[in-house]
Amino acid sequence: MQIKLSEIPTKAPKELEKDFIKAKTAEILNDIKKLQDILIASKKNALLVILQGMDASGKDGVTKNVFGALNPLGINVAAFKKPTEEEMAHDFLWRVHKVVPSKGNITIFNRSHYEDVLIQRVHHWVDEKTIKNRFEAINDFETLLEQTGTKIIKCFLHISENEQLERLQERKTNPEKMWKHNDDDWEERKLWKQYQNAYEDVFENCSKAAKWHIIQTDQNWYKEYLIADLVKNALEDMHLEYPLLNSK
Repeated sequence: MQIKLSEIPTKAPKELEKDFIKAKTAEILNDIKKLQDILIASKKNALLVILQGMDASGKDGVTKNVFGALNPLGINVAAFKKPTEEEMAHDFLWRVHKVVPSKGNITIFNRSHYEDVLIQRVHHWVDEKTIKNRFEAINDFETLLEQTGTKIIKCFLHISENEQLERLQERKTNPEKMWKHNDDDWEERKLWKQYQNAYEDVFENCSKAAKWHIIQTDQNWYKEYLIADLVKNALEDMHLEYPLLNSK
């Protein structure tokens, strides 16, 4: 799967109207709520939504605005930060596999196992042989999940450099967003090109079990619409049905 991020827009098509898309998103979210009820009741399938992207691309916002109104009995969020000492003592997928969704549930990964072939590669914390081995392990891992009833949606939140700059600067001036400020984000921004290259390599090498969706992210209303639509379609494709009473 060869993708050149520099050739893909980060904004919605100009002909789309914001109010129309927001209204459409609200309709889709209502449909997702109904489908989630059946998913929980049937306990035959699971959904894993992976959110990856540069700092300030809006992973937290998607988690809140697309999934925040769903039934909490059937949804979980896992955020992957720097591995703990215990996690470092295991293989890189150990901490990931134990939080994938069980049947009847939706899980959102706010960052994911892909950090182990992105930030670690960009900073040269592991060698290229290790990266290639991890690509293979990720493909096998995701294939296992798909084969055992877990649908995977992988989203790259595609933000422009200018939009990221504005959002990072806002974290310094807006009291409601200052809690998100992290000096490290500015250091990582200096490695923009290296991260873009690393992501493009991930798209090419890790699309065996589940393809990547490039989500235009500069406008939150469009980003949320695209991801909500993917979730709805994935749940519909499961052909979910409420379980019937056992015959006696």
